[in-house]
Amino acid sequence: MADSVAAGLEDENETENEDNESEKRLFSGVRKTGKHAGASDITESLGFYERKAKYKERKSNVSDLSLLRFISAELTRGYFLEHNKAKYTERRERVYTCLRIPKELEKLMIFGFLLCLDVFLYVFTLLPLRVLLALIRLLTLPCCGLSGSRILQPAQVCDVLKGFIVVLCYFMMTYVDYSMMYHLIRGQSVIKLYIIYNMLEVADRLFSSFGQDILDALYWTATEPKERKRAHIGVIPHFFMAVLYVFLHAILIMVQATTLNVAFNSHNKSLLTIMMSNNFVEIKGSVFKKFEKNNLFQMSNSDIKERFTNYILLLIVCLRNMEQFSWNPDHLWVLFPDVCMVIASEVAVDIVKHAFITKFNDITADVYSEYRASLAFDLVSSRQKNAYTDYSDSVSRRMGFIPLPLALLLIRVVTSSVKIQGSLSIVCVVLFYLGMITLKVLNSIVLLGKSCTYVKEAKMEEKLFQNPPSATPSRVSSRTHRTKHTREPPGVPVEEGMSASVTTQPTHTDEYPVHQLPTSESDQFLTTPDESEEKSLIQDETELTHRAPKKDLLEIDRFTICGNRID
Repeated sequence: MADSVAAGLEDENETENEDNESEKRLFSGVRKTGKHAGASDITESLGFYERKAKYKERKSNVSDLSLLRFISAELTRGYFLEHNKAKYTERRERVYTCLRIPKELEKLMIFGFLLCLDVFLYVFTLLPLRVLLALIRLLTLPCCGLSGSRILQPAQVCDVLKGFIVVLCYFMMTYVDYSMMYHLIRGQSVIKLYIIYNMLEVADRLFSSFGQDILDALYWTATEPKERKRAHIGVIPHFFMAVLYVFLHAILIMVQATTLNVAFNSHNKSLLTIMMSNNFVEIKGSVFKKFEKNNLFQMSNSDIKERFTNYILLLIVCLRNMEQFSWNPDHLWVLFPDVCMVIASEVAVDIVKHAFITKFNDITADVYSEYRASLAFDLVSSRQKNAYTDYSDSVSRRMGFIPLPLALLLIRVVTSSVKIQGSLSIVCVVLFYLGMITLKVLNSIVLLGKSCTYVKEAKMEEKLFQNPPSATPSRVSSRTHRTKHTREPPGVPVEEGMSASVTTQPTHTDEYPVHQLPTSESDQFLTTPDESEEKSLIQDETELTHRAPKKDLLEIDRFTICGNRID
């Protein structure tokens, strides 16, 4: 019995010793493993606490999902615009540019309108006097004898040709019955008249683009030095070509004015509304296209010419309507709202079109001052001793506005609408002619003063003493490009030939190479390269060295191809 009890106690002591040893081993294992054992215990305890925290968080999130808390978060949510300061500053500048566009655009439009008015009045006032002086010189030449090698100066020859063209075309226009044309157009449907009016606008642009070339060819053929070898068909064929062009262009403008007159006299005004909506279609065709400064300059010139032509057409419509109503002033007030509506729509379309074009193409409003300076430069340069063209021809090339057909049509309408009978009528005509001369002189003085101011502000005085370019880009641009790269040594700077003297008048291409004519056909597409194109240009240095500079605004006329369109 005692042995069994002692054995049981021994067994209990052994089990206790084993338990103590196992605990010691556990603690010794903890000491041996150190950080690893501690990390495992901690992660186990953290996992337990994390699960507990997630459970508590879920309970709190479920309790926080309330409508009031969402509304308060939306009401108190904040942000800082200053974190993207450059973006918002650019947007604000775009808004300011759009607000400045109407003012700057109308300044350009008014200046261009006065230029067109000056050229238009020149045909009625100074051109007859210049033709008369040239004829007097020609008739008195046997009595006075030859004072020089030329019988008439080149400018006088051009004036006489213009006078003969106007006289011949006027007699040809007398055989055109305006009343029959009016009733013929009036009998057409509205849609057909709308199509006809659009076709007439396209034909007017085509006639303007080719007509000035015909007139320039006539002037140069008549005044070309005789010592050169004859390379033309003769003055008389060129003269008949010019007469035919002016006559056809005048007929086209007469049909256009007659269509507008029918639109004014229609009872429901549907045709007039369709014609006005055509201006807003122009916004769709212009705004969403890429434009550069040269493209916008062409469009501005086109808008100036179009606005002035529309004013003359409205004047013709009013004269024809007043004649039909025996010059009753009450009928003028009937036409007045429609006239104002047409003018207002034209102005609104121009403002909206230019505002969005400048916005989408990142063009500043200051570019219109450059356009004014370019137009002013033409006026000032035509008064220089080394002028190579008349100012009216310069405006015709720059804006596409040829005054002879429009003036011829106005003379035809006025002479058929106003009957001159008696001495009192003749006195009124003389007084009216003197008034037009006075208006022409005053307008020219104001324009010349403003033009000098604009040229000085743009710092373009140096260009006034440069010789005109000797070649046109259409035929000899590649030839000048080849001669330029073969004759100029690569190490000689271009500035060596510069001279400050005004009397020497250095050539245009040597003194200012930046403003020379383009040297290849690809250089006429003056779109600004994007990032990929800029990288390719930087990598290919040879292509960059042979790339010609961009065209100056002074070299851009109405029908020069710039970029992706001609407006």
